[in-house]
Amino acid sequence: MSKSLFKDFEYVSSKAWKQKIQFDLRGADYNETLIWKTNEGINVKPFYHSDVFSELPEVSKSKATEWKISQSFAVTNAKTSNLKAIDAIHRGAENIVFNIESENISIEDLFKNIDLNAISIDITCDFLSASFIKNLSSVISSKTNHPQTYIHSDIIGNLAKTGNWYNNLKDDFNNFKSITNSTNHIGINLGLYQNAGATIIQQLGYGLAHVNEYLNHLDKIIEEESKPSLQVTFSIAVGSNYFFEIAKIRALRLLWATLASEYNINTNCRIIATPSKRNKTIYDYNVNMLRTTTESMSAILGGANVICNLSYDALFHNSNEFGERIARNQLLILKNESYFDKVNNPSDGAYYIESLTNQLSEKALSLFKDIEVNGGFLSQLKEGTIQRKIKESAAKEQADFDTEKLVLLGTNKHPNLTDKMANDLELSPFVKIKKRKTLIEPIIEKRLSENLEIKRLKEEKN
Repeated sequence: MSKSLFKDFEYVSSKAWKQKIQFDLRGADYNETLIWKTNEGINVKPFYHSDVFSELPEVSKSKATEWKISQSFAVTNAKTSNLKAIDAIHRGAENIVFNIESENISIEDLFKNIDLNAISIDITCDFLSASFIKNLSSVISSKTNHPQTYIHSDIIGNLAKTGNWYNNLKDDFNNFKSITNSTNHIGINLGLYQNAGATIIQQLGYGLAHVNEYLNHLDKIIEEESKPSLQVTFSIAVGSNYFFEIAKIRALRLLWATLASEYNINTNCRIIATPSKRNKTIYDYNVNMLRTTTESMSAILGGANVICNLSYDALFHNSNEFGERIARNQLLILKNESYFDKVNNPSDGAYYIESLTNQLSEKALSLFKDIEVNGGFLSQLKEGTIQRKIKESAAKEQADFDTEKLVLLGTNKHPNLTDKMANDLELSPFVKIKKRKTLIEPIIEKRLSENLEIKRLKEEKN
């Protein structure tokens, strides 16, 4: 054939498609029947067409061929955590997240026999100490000339989660500036907002305002030659709204690039994605594996750099080898058997995902601007505005769950009522409220199924 096959078919516009659909509906209302109205305020159409774009979308900067399998460890004993990390690396982990709980942890013991040239490390601490980070950086530098180690010190994230600074505003920011100058890295925890019930637009808008507080404070002290190398890592939680979560990650990159360009700093960011805890359950808990698998898929297709899976039993069991191995193996299967690392930017050019990405970006940017006009993120945290907005969104989502508009299979839909859990709980899976004085109201993470599970546990005991 001398002509392309596609030249034999007439072009059909989106208007023509819609007219055909309306004809086939035989009088039913198009908007009421086929338009999905989401909590994000986005109306999802039944089809998407190239003519909704005035120009072709730009190619994404992320590379799905380079995503890394991660495993997270709470470090209470350096030698024990070191052995666990080495075992995870031998079994396929390509990134390790160490959550260090005490300044008394031996960094030398923690990093013993770990090849820092081959493995990337992310480190978070339950405390704020510039001297500890300086010692940590020194140990890392002695082990490699090309460190892939990222130290996260999110003082605003700690304030939002606990309601208090580590010490006070002045000391915390002085420590933060010192740490950032020595590490050239900023870590932002956005998972808190998702797990507390924030909408995707709120997660993106608050995340942008959150990091902007740091950039405002650092802009005058970061030397011009250091700005291009400043690395920012966003830690996010991924929910079950498959395509929206893909678009969320893509939108986050676009928003960061827009903000970073205003400060003349590195417009690329790292993204660490972990499945959400909000939709996980203790009853029919094996379904959690299905949820975390699809959420990890969203993270990969959206362009996350690192995926740190959540163990199916993490809510109610202590850390254990079986749960960690299953979580890691889910990612190994996605990478090595499902070929989720063979194509870069697989979501590029999908009209639906491109449209969602644009809409989420625009709405989140509008929210960010509103926050800045009204005093900034810290100011709105102190006033309680951020907390109130998240609670409103969480309440709406909770109502959808309670009325089965939002379904968690095996929990609020088709539950196995013979399933018993009262004797299998090693950890309390429910919100723990400590009565203490706080500077601001903390943002509280809460799972959708908690009230239902509490009721079922009480019935088990009766």
